[in-house]
Amino acid sequence: MDHSHCIRVAIVEDDPLFRDAVCKTLDEQPDMVLHSVATSRAEGLAMLQGRAADVLLADIGLPDGSGLDVLKAAVELWPSCAVLISTTFGDESYVMDAIALGAAGYLLKDANEMQRVEAIRTSHGGGSPISPIIARQVLSRFRHHLPVPAARIVPSLSERELEVLRYVSQGFTESEIAGRIEVSTHTVHTYVRRIYQKLSVGSRIEAVTLARRQGWLDS
Repeated sequence: MDHSHCIRVAIVEDDPLFRDAVCKTLDEQPDMVLHSVATSRAEGLAMLQGRAADVLLADIGLPDGSGLDVLKAAVELWPSCAVLISTTFGDESYVMDAIALGAAGYLLKDANEMQRVEAIRTSHGGGSPISPIIARQVLSRFRHHLPVPAARIVPSLSERELEVLRYVSQGFTESEIAGRIEVSTHTVHTYVRRIYQKLSVGSRIEAVTLARRQGWLDS
């Protein structure tokens, strides 16, 4: 069988039952092929000395150390390979460390086999699959560290500017507005430009939309 176009998947996993289940699932996929298998940190680091895989599925808790060491080395030695963490560790510190080290995705082992297969395809395609509970942790972490956006302060307009803006909202041209308020077209143009500047907008539509939102055109 020609595997030249298949996704080559390497595995670093010490749990034999989980490892065998993943290998079996990979063997059933027409677009995937098992690249290599390591069962420890040392074997994982040695594996990285060989030909690169397309996706590396790596556990964190290994018998002789952390799978994060394998992740870090893989990012350096296999730069084209997407590293997908697959672990029981859902602690925020592990998640953030993995992301900081360059993990393309983070899956908990309670994901079913087809979710894992789709995650492999997604990471190979440039995406970042993350278990929902992990995604919530990441969002919560960033939400607590981001400043709350300041409310936009909208400057008030003069009575004349509001009058001009009301005519603008009704579709009148500058020359028509000039006739209605008995000033020159140049003066109306100046009012319109000043309104744009005060509201930090660049078009009639933006000015009218903002004015409606503020309730200036209600009456």
